[in-house]
Parts: sequence; structure tokens; C-alpha cells
Amino acid sequence: MTDLNETRRMMPLGLARRGYAGVIQHLSAKDAGSALSDVELESRLIELGFVEGARVEVLHEGLVGRDPIAVRVDNITIAVRRREAMAIVVA
Repeated sequence: MTDLNETRRMMPLGLARRGYAGVIQHLSAKDAGSALSDVELESRLIELGFVEGARVEVLHEGLVGRDPIAVRVDNITIAVRRREAMAIVVA
């Protein structure tokens, strides 16, 4: 029996559309394009609950440019900008 995450392609959460569900693989703020430093962005995301192994689901997209997105991380709902969600790698 194969693990579902092994067969799914990894991608930044910032590219996911409404209805997407997956698991956080790791954080990579290097190319996220955020105004924050890489270390500060990763720290903030971890504080919000974006940690490896957490289940995520995109619940809603903003009307203008589909930004921000509402994401359920385990049992909490968080709004995050797409450019910052680019630092969250999911599968």
C-alpha cells in the first residue's frame, strides 16, 4: 500500500485553489517574496500552526486576486496572504 503523500506532487500552498487538501511537508521562505525576512516569516508561520505534518485545507479565496486565502490547519482557520503561503510546501 503506497502512502498518498508519496504519489501527490509537492507544491507551495500559495498555488492551491479552494477545496485543496493536503499535508505540510516543510517551510521554505527563501523564494516566497514576502516583505519579512526568511527567518521571521518561517517563525510567524510556525507560531500560527503551519508545521510539518499538519493537515491543511483551502476553505476560501478572496474576491480580488484570490487573496487572501482562508486555510484550515488541523482544527483552526487562518487567513494568510498567498505570497506568504508560497513558503508552505504541501503535498
